[in-house]
Amino acid sequence: MTTNTLIALVDGSAYSESVCHHAAWIAGRNGWKVKIYHVMGRREAPDQRDLSGAIRLGARSALLAQLSELDAERAKLAQEHGRAILEDAKAIIEGDGEITVETRLRQGDLVETVTAKEETGDMIVVGKRGEAASHAMEHLGSNLERIVRSSHKPVFIANRAFTPVETALVAFDGGPSALKAVDYISRSALFAGLKVTLVFAGKETGEIRRALDAAVATLKAGGFEAETRIESGEPEKVLGQVTAEAGHEMLVMGAYGHSRVRRLIIGSTTTEMIRSCKVPVLIMR
Repeated sequence: MTTNTLIALVDGSAYSESVCHHAAWIAGRNGWKVKIYHVMGRREAPDQRDLSGAIRLGARSALLAQLSELDAERAKLAQEHGRAILEDAKAIIEGDGEITVETRLRQGDLVETVTAKEETGDMIVVGKRGEAASHAMEHLGSNLERIVRSSHKPVFIANRAFTPVETALVAFDGGPSALKAVDYISRSALFAGLKVTLVFAGKETGEIRRALDAAVATLKAGGFEAETRIESGEPEKVLGQVTAEAGHEMLVMGAYGHSRVRRLIIGSTTTEMIRSCKVPVLIMR
């Protein structure tokens, strides 16, 4: 069942603005509304220590009152900070077009929130790196891998800066996730008018050629004139090279497949591509 809703996750990091622009682009092409979530985790939540309760013998009532006020002020500031992030995000998305935007402020674990709310959306947009991550290439957002592993919806991973998308590269290995991605593209307004290329990394076989031809036929039925490429080499190297050399603005790939694109752990093809790719990545389950 479709909800015509996009879930966008923002945390106030440098990637949040890109998340908002990508969310507006996706929602605008699909005619969806956007629900923006900001989840206050442990680092953003009020100090959980009960400072007032830590004082026992000899404590003056005035000091107890001051500590209680401090606890309350911290909680208030955390809430205000969260609301400010949501208000800014809403303004960015609404500034990109006539899009209905709702905001949600939550406290707790981000992945648990996504798991609980993902059925209210058709796609999830998240930044490649979060507020706590450095900008070094080897670091990903601490929750990103967990979100992709746990979510049953497509996950769109925004890179640092938004660029209008005109071409999409599809990592194709013939597995269930790749076939699902092809079917999704053929039916989605998001890809309408985009140039689509299917690339297989590895040795060409009759089975792979037939799978590619079938995928092209599926896309053609959906109005796409897709190209195919077969490149020898390791998927993480081939996909990165083709994406950069051909100037593709988006990579589409399955989180799991029957080849090496099957495990989502540090060092796997999927994680390596998310880490190193300089364009947004749409992950299909």
